[in-house]
Amino acid sequence: MTFTVVDGGLSTALEALGHHPTGLLWTAQLVVEQPDVIVAAHRLFVDAGAEVIITSSYQASVAGFERAGLSHADAVRALTSTTDLARRAGARTVAASVGPFGATLGDGSEYHGRYEASWDEVRRFHRERIAVLVDSGPDLMAVETIPGRVEAEIVLDELQRAGAPRAWLTMSCVDEVHTCAGDVFAEVVAVTAPALFAVGVNCTAPPFVTPLLASARPVTDLPFVVYPNHGRAWDAEHECWVGDGDDHLAERVGEWVALGAEFVGGCCGVGPDGVARIVATRAAL
Repeated sequence: MTFTVVDGGLSTALEALGHHPTGLLWTAQLVVEQPDVIVAAHRLFVDAGAEVIITSSYQASVAGFERAGLSHADAVRALTSTTDLARRAGARTVAASVGPFGATLGDGSEYHGRYEASWDEVRRFHRERIAVLVDSGPDLMAVETIPGRVEAEIVLDELQRAGAPRAWLTMSCVDEVHTCAGDVFAEVVAVTAPALFAVGVNCTAPPFVTPLLASARPVTDLPFVVYPNHGRAWDAEHECWVGDGDDHLAERVGEWVALGAEFVGGCCGVGPDGVARIVATRAAL
């Protein structure tokens, strides 16, 4: 059994380098202020054996950079640069991160998908960001940490309109059946699969992954992509992770590959060492 190794949590790698992103821009702040640090963080994952590097655009947007004081032109350049920063790190494959609308708000709403905005506003946000990311020339689009079906459908529609490269979709899930917004994961997969080359979960507790994939296998034959977090819960008020977590991610990889996972990595709390353990697990398999 074999699979492609995806990187881990960018903020986790940045913390290993002594940086602790905070504020509305989160990791995207360094895209503007210290881009070489972003390159160094990506390189930690490349050196650990990751073959797909996901860009630092998860919290980034033109509007967000403008709120931070950049001109429109500079904001576009900053967002565009995220693909180049991943390439400079030596990435074999660069996946442009398309995170949820809530990721740019800094209020934790990305983990439940209940936004104080209309779906038209959410669509306009994604349309603007996707246009810039597509023009930046990534190899694929990583639509990730999406909490609910409606937003997933909006993003995939806008990707198609923009002529984007191939895309995977990973949902964030709250239990063994449901996405973070309360949709049935398998139903979301059934609806979105025709627009994708791979589908799966990320930023989800490792114990939930196997039953989630098993529930979706009857509705699609697409490859699965899996990059769970460390199993802790996000406390939006205090901007920190809470709980004991799950340190057995690499031990579960065989189960996921047996169900059809062809892309495996980590998310929040999974650093270069965690990715190296996934690489070692692949060698053992």
